[in-house]
Amino acid sequence: MSKQSKRREALIYHAKPKPGKIEVIPTKKYATQRDLSLAYSPGVAEPCLEIEKDKNNAYKYTAKGNLVAVISNGTAVLGLGNIGPEASKPVMEGKGLLFKIFADIDVFDIEVDTENIEEFIQTVKNIAPTFGGINLEDIKAPEAFEIEKRLKEELDIPVMHDDQHGTAIISAAALINALEIAEKKIDEVQIVISGAGAAAISCSRLYQACGAKRENMVMLDSKGVIRNDRDHLTSQKAEFASHRKIDTLDEAMVDADVFIGLSKADIVTPSMLKAMSPNPIVFAMANPDPEIGYKLAIDTREDIIMATGRSDHPNQVNNVLGFPFIFRGALDVKATKINEAMKMAAVKALADLAKEPVPEQVNIAYGETRLTFGRDYIIPKPFDPRLIATVPPAVAKAAIESGVSKEPIEDWDSYEEELLQRLGSDNKIVRLLHNRAKLNPKRVIFAEADQLDVLKAAQFAYDEGIAIPILLGRKEAILALMEEIEFDADVEIIDPKSDEEIERKNKYAEVYWKNRKRHGVTLFSAEKVMRERNYFAAMMVNEGDADALISGFTRSYPSVVKPMLELIGLAPGATRIATTNVMMTKRGPMFLSDTSININPSANDLTRIAQMTAKVVRMFGMEPVMAMTSYSNFGSSKNQTATKVREAVEYLHKRHPNLLVDGELQTDFALNSEMLQDIFPFSKLAGKKVNTLIFPNLESANITYKLLKELNKADSIGPIMMGMRKPVHILQLDASVEEIVNMAAIAVIDAQQKEKLQKERLKH
Repeated sequence: MSKQSKRREALIYHAKPKPGKIEVIPTKKYATQRDLSLAYSPGVAEPCLEIEKDKNNAYKYTAKGNLVAVISNGTAVLGLGNIGPEASKPVMEGKGLLFKIFADIDVFDIEVDTENIEEFIQTVKNIAPTFGGINLEDIKAPEAFEIEKRLKEELDIPVMHDDQHGTAIISAAALINALEIAEKKIDEVQIVISGAGAAAISCSRLYQACGAKRENMVMLDSKGVIRNDRDHLTSQKAEFASHRKIDTLDEAMVDADVFIGLSKADIVTPSMLKAMSPNPIVFAMANPDPEIGYKLAIDTREDIIMATGRSDHPNQVNNVLGFPFIFRGALDVKATKINEAMKMAAVKALADLAKEPVPEQVNIAYGETRLTFGRDYIIPKPFDPRLIATVPPAVAKAAIESGVSKEPIEDWDSYEEELLQRLGSDNKIVRLLHNRAKLNPKRVIFAEADQLDVLKAAQFAYDEGIAIPILLGRKEAILALMEEIEFDADVEIIDPKSDEEIERKNKYAEVYWKNRKRHGVTLFSAEKVMRERNYFAAMMVNEGDADALISGFTRSYPSVVKPMLELIGLAPGATRIATTNVMMTKRGPMFLSDTSININPSANDLTRIAQMTAKVVRMFGMEPVMAMTSYSNFGSSKNQTATKVREAVEYLHKRHPNLLVDGELQTDFALNSEMLQDIFPFSKLAGKKVNTLIFPNLESANITYKLLKELNKADSIGPIMMGMRKPVHILQLDASVEEIVNMAAIAVIDAQQKEKLQKERLKH
C-alpha cells in the first residue's frame, strides 16, 4: 500500500462512520419516565446527599471507581513532538481504547491548553474529583517529572505518567528474565542507556530499585555520554552522570552487558554489538525503527538476547502489558496512589508469568508451536489472556500491603474470576486469526474482485500479508478499481470469460466432465459452466492453481454452494457439510451452528455438526463448551424436534465423553450458568461458560445469528464451511470489507490445516 493510501486509510478510520474512537454509553435503564426520574431529578438527589455525607460514597453511586482521565498538553506526542493539545486528541482517544479493551476501564480524554507547569497541575487538581485515576500522557521532559511528582503528592487518587513508568515496568521485567537466562547478576552488570528523556530516566531508576548499581550505568543523550563534569545538566540527567572518562556510544558499549535503547533508529552498529560482553542483552526500543534492526543484531551475535518495541519480532516491550492492568488493580482497591511497591509488584508478576506454561490460545495467536521461557520469550505477549488475572491482583495486593488501599479485597478467587469476565467484550480473536494466517499465507481466490468492497478486502489481505490474492472478474473493471484505490501490487488477475483463459477453461471443463459425466454433465455443458466464475474458481482450487477461495458477495448462498459440492465435495470421512458463525459478543466469542446449510438435521447429523464445530473452536485456540439447544430442557418435551437433540447428546456422551457438551437446553439456561446450576446441577455445563450453541434446525440458527448481528451490532466471522475437501468459504450477501478479510484469513488457516493433514497422511 502506498504512503498516500495508508494516510487516507488512517484518516477514514478516525473519521468514519462517526468521528473519534470512543463514546459514552448508558449503564442503567432509561426507557420509562420512572427510569428518568431516578436517573435525574428528583431521584438523583438521594445519592448526592449520601456523597455529601461521605465523599467516598462517590465510588458507590457513580462511575468514578472505573473512570480514568488520560490527560496531555500535547508537548511530546509520539515522535511528532510538540504539536499541541488538539492534535494530541487522537492519541489520547487511542489510549482510552486500549484501557477499555485490555482492562475494561472507562476513559475521558482531556487535552489541556497550557505549557505552564502550575496551570497544568492546577487544572488536573480541579477536575480530579471526577476520576478514580489520572494517566498523564505525552508531556515533555523535564516538565513531566515535576508535574507527576506534584500531582502524586497533592491528589488522593492514583496518578501515573505512562511514558515514564510503562516502559520502565515492562523492560524491567524483561531485564530480570534476560539476566537469568544470561546467568548474570543485576548488581554486577554494566548497563548502557541511550536516551535521557522521561522513559530513560524512569527505566534507570527502576533498574536501580531492582538491584542495578548506579556506578555501573552509562547514560547518553544527543550530545554523547552524560558525564559528571558536563555543564548545564538537568537534575534528572545529573542523577545518572557517569564518572567514566568516555564520550561516545562506541566507547560505552565496550564490555557492556546490557544496552537499553530509548533514542533513535540505527545508532547501534554490528561492531558495537561485537564489543559487548558474552550473552549481551539488547533492548532496542526506539519506535517504529529500533536502534539496530532485529535481524542484523541476531545475525551479528548468536548469543544475543534481543527485545524491541515491535510486534513483528520476539520480545516486544509494549506498554499495553502494563498501564491497563496497573490501573485496574489500583482502581479495584481504591488506591490513593501508584507507589513503588505497586510498580515492583507489576514487574515481578510480568517476569514470573513469562515462566509459566503458555496457553494454546497464545501460541496460536502468535503462530508459535510452543512458546517457552528462553531467549525468544522473556516477556509475556500483549494478547495473553492471563495478564488481566495476574497483574491487577499483584498490584492490588501491593497497594493493600503498602497501606494505600481504601478498600481491601477479601476474596481473591472471586476477584480473579471477575477480572477474567472483563475480557468478554474484546476482539482479540480477530488478531489471532490474522496472525495465524500471516505465518504461511496462501493463494486465495477472491471470486468477485470486480466488486469494490471485495477488492478492498483483497488489498488489505495483501498489504497485511494475510493472503496472496488471485483476483477473478472482469479484468478492465478490476484494473480501474485498483487504480482508484491505489492497489498497485503485482497480483494475478483472471477473467474466466476472456479469450486468454480458453486453454485453461477447456482443461478444467474436461476434468469436470470426466468426473460428472454420469451425473448428466456433457462436455459442452462443462465448457459452458467454466465461464462462470464459481465453477472456474472451484476448479482452480481442485487443480492446485490456488489454495483456497471465497465467494458469495453478490450471489445467493445456495447458488454458490452448488458448484462447490459438485466440484470439490466432502472431506475424507465427512458425511455432510455444515457452517458455523463466530459472533463477537459481550460475553466473548460465541460459535453458532449450523447457520447456512442443514435445514432439518437428524440426530446423527447434529452429532457430526457438533464434532466439526468443536474442531473449529479449537482452531481458534479455545476449548469448546457446547450446548445443544432446543425449546425444551432435558426431556421436558417428547416432540421429535426435541428428542433428536437428546439422542445426539446421548451419542456424544457415550462416544466422546471428554467433549464438554449437554442438552437439550433452552438458550437462556445454556447462557446463564447460575440459573443452570440452580435448576439442573447435574448438567455437564453447570457452572461453565458456554461458548458454542448447536441449533436443532437451520431457521433457529440463522435467525439467532442475524438477530445478534443486527440488534447487538455484534461482529461476525463466517459462515465457516465445515466438512469440505478443499478450503472454500462462502460470504454472506453484501458482507463488509472487514468480514471479507476475516473470511480470507479463515480460508488461509483452513488451507494451512488441510496441507498439514495431507502431509501427515502421506507419512503414514
